[in-house]
Amino acid sequence: MDDRSYLTIRTGAEAEYVDRRSRFIAAIEPVADEEAALAFIAARKKKYWDARHNVHAYVLRNGISRFSDDGEPQGTAGLPMLETLQKRGLTDCVVVVTRYFGGILLGTGGLVRAYSQSTSLAIDAAGVGECRPCAVGEIACDYAQYGRVAPLVSEFGGRVTDTAFAEGVTLQVLLPLDRVGGFVHELTELSAGTLKFQQNDEIFEFFEKK
Repeated sequence: MDDRSYLTIRTGAEAEYVDRRSRFIAAIEPVADEEAALAFIAARKKKYWDARHNVHAYVLRNGISRFSDDGEPQGTAGLPMLETLQKRGLTDCVVVVTRYFGGILLGTGGLVRAYSQSTSLAIDAAGVGECRPCAVGEIACDYAQYGRVAPLVSEFGGRVTDTAFAEGVTLQVLLPLDRVGGFVHELTELSAGTLKFQQNDEIFEFFEKK
């Protein structure tokens, strides 16, 4: 595995948790930097301006991790949310949990459980996967070779993102960067050296966690 790979969420998501009539609305979002995290927090606070608490936590790949209890007893809200993100190994994401008080005090342990559970539910709803550095390129082949090339891409953990059919076939391919060497070797063996992988770019791509 390339050491630049990292775990994160697939998409933004919401989840709800209720404990003794207190309602916890958790929203999680993938973010690239602190500016994006703060903007998401501000948007949730604006949307739920009438809630008693809008607690947040976020973790970024650059090493920044922050949280706020937003009026809840210290250590009962933002920190459990942050620790939930960290225990799942996630980065580049922000979570905001909005609480509407139900009239019954939950106590320190109850708050920790509620904020942790709300965060976990949001993570599960978003889906977890790995962002990997990938090579983007193309392979030109004839129709006879096409039936063997496409499965080979999958065998090496890649994806065929587009296929153009004309006199021959051109496959647009996405491959994990650490698998390119092995793929090129197998492609050369398969085609007796007639096929080439033309790399055009390098990007980070999300792969669902299995």
